[in-house]
Amino acid sequence: MKALVLEKTKKMAVRDFSIHEQLGPHDVRVKPLRVGICGSDIHYYLHGKIGDFTVTEPMVLGHEASGIVTEIGKEVTRLAVGDRVCMEPGIPSPDSPEFLEGMYNLDPSVAFWATPPVHGCLRETIVHPEQFTYKLPKTVSLEEGALVEPLAIGVYAAKKAYIVPGDSALVIGAGTIGIVTALAALASGCSSVYISDISEDKLEFVKRHYGDKFIPLNAGKDDIRREIAKTHPRGVNVVFEASGSPEAIAALPSYTSPGGRVVLVGMPNEPAPIDIVALEVKEINISSVFRYANVFDRAIEFIASGQINVKPLHTHTFPFNEAAEALTFASGMPADAVKVMISLE
Repeated sequence: MKALVLEKTKKMAVRDFSIHEQLGPHDVRVKPLRVGICGSDIHYYLHGKIGDFTVTEPMVLGHEASGIVTEIGKEVTRLAVGDRVCMEPGIPSPDSPEFLEGMYNLDPSVAFWATPPVHGCLRETIVHPEQFTYKLPKTVSLEEGALVEPLAIGVYAAKKAYIVPGDSALVIGAGTIGIVTALAALASGCSSVYISDISEDKLEFVKRHYGDKFIPLNAGKDDIRREIAKTHPRGVNVVFEASGSPEAIAALPSYTSPGGRVVLVGMPNEPAPIDIVALEVKEINISSVFRYANVFDRAIEFIASGQINVKPLHTHTFPFNEAAEALTFASGMPADAVKVMISLE
């Protein structure tokens, strides 16, 4: 089949690629129709590795996808041929302790699309378990379906924050994950949400599309603590760190109210310092997220109900035969691009 193949660092192509997947009784075969480009795809393209995961042989990219069911296994009951779906890209072992405890995202043996040595979904057909394939409501477009995966991270982070209606929040980082986290925090009950970044282009995007929902702050120009103190002198109830910046991580205690919560979403490249005493004297609770678990259906409902609008995040679309060009474009971090998608129709 045709697939977008990462041959090696900074070299990729759409070409014929042989993948043999047997359709099991609880599986569905899906034709991907929209696939979003994630930062991890770009990182593998530019650097060939993320942490201990290294690309050592040609690998198909892509893990943010929606599509249409073309075949079902004999034991499939929830889905039918022709259904529009999105897919949770990680398949855990049903026998792992993490799966049995409901934390399947932490299963060390999870097979996650486009994470070496597992091939991704930027190809003409995939086989996936029904259990991790979700039917899209009629009101949810294919583009929105492909955005469920990144939104799930924000929804999971909001769930980990134990938000109480009326809470205030600060999201550090206004990239795709920062924005979906802010949207999830608001939809989960926060009454006011600040979002900060050092990129004025990102903040302008937030102002243009979500200016009625968030309070944007420029971390390079504004005194974040002072701006928050104007309306929340004790600090905000919840801080989501979605930038991975060591400087932002070090400042977390100063933004958070006594008894508040911090959720770590972004991943710094190196260990980041933080003042433990500053956390302790405020009894700040810290949580962290790794991908997500048990929230895909919630993310879909948020979109279908209109509580979360992800449409503005989709800024560019490339045809499948230009998928390599799309990844090159996205890796250049153009100012007007948020989520670049590839159409396989």
